[in-house]
Amino acid sequence: MENVSVPGAPPPLCNDSVLLYSPTGNRSDLNCTPPFFADLYVILPVIYSVICAVGLTGNTAVIYMILKAPKMKTVTNMFILNLAIADDLFTLVLPISIAEHLLNYWPFGEVLCKVILSIDHYNIFSSIYFLTVMSIDRYLVVLSTVRSKRMPYRTYRAAKIISLCVWILVILIVMPFTVFAGVYVDPADGRKTCVLSFPSPEPLWFKTSRIYTLILGFAIPVSTFCILYTMMLYRLRNMRLNSNAKALDKAKKRVTVMVFVVLAVCLFCWTPFHLSTIIALTTDLRTTPLVIMISYFITSLSYANSCLNPFLYAFLDDNFRKAFKTMLECSSA
Repeated sequence: MENVSVPGAPPPLCNDSVLLYSPTGNRSDLNCTPPFFADLYVILPVIYSVICAVGLTGNTAVIYMILKAPKMKTVTNMFILNLAIADDLFTLVLPISIAEHLLNYWPFGEVLCKVILSIDHYNIFSSIYFLTVMSIDRYLVVLSTVRSKRMPYRTYRAAKIISLCVWILVILIVMPFTVFAGVYVDPADGRKTCVLSFPSPEPLWFKTSRIYTLILGFAIPVSTFCILYTMMLYRLRNMRLNSNAKALDKAKKRVTVMVFVVLAVCLFCWTPFHLSTIIALTTDLRTTPLVIMISYFITSLSYANSCLNPFLYAFLDDNFRKAFKTMLECSSA
């Protein structure tokens, strides 16, 4: 594919979202020099920097509040804590992605390349898996309320163990990407980029990795909590019909709504990313400047999910709102 040069500017970096549209997943197969690159070269670092600053500040505040305030040590907040840690971990390494974009090559070596791409994929899987666990927990809470039964096994300690198991599962899922992550050297100009380097036949391996991510990072978790929330609504509806008692008290209902909204925002941010995978795998989509621009928008939207959750907690949960207010008052005193 012929490259189009932009006077006075290096060719733009083809990130992994753009590689979705490559027939092999190799950067050298793509035309990564859209005529609007001069704008992208400035806009993307600004967007990523805002996501990094807001996400790091908000998630660090959530982590601090849950660890500091005794009243915040609940089962749901344990899962929120781990979700915030996952988001914080991603925003911590985002400046390296910004540096790669601005430099237009990878100067950080093979080891850091593996670390960054691994964390990038942790971001894909960890959020959705912790939200799935939170959905299971909400379903069990609703079920116990409907049946008027206690849940002695639902403890803060149990939530810690489950969170550790989720991290181990995500590490195992991401391990293949860690193995294949490496520095690619363009034979034409010697430019280094951090990318997934698959063995031959590369197109087959690349498509397999996309299907792997789609199934484990989207299809299975989304199916799980869709089923859970459908069953939850069904049980609540039946209880309203058969009993005058409220299905959930005010506090439990508020937490359930918060989990549902956080889940909905996560789906809003990540669904375009996974839909783009389906489009890339099922169609012969030509890599045009418009496609590249859309791919960067989709990537930015998925990144933005890492900084939105703290605002949702503050807006939907009284305890978080009071904790945020107390923390701000203490910092201004």
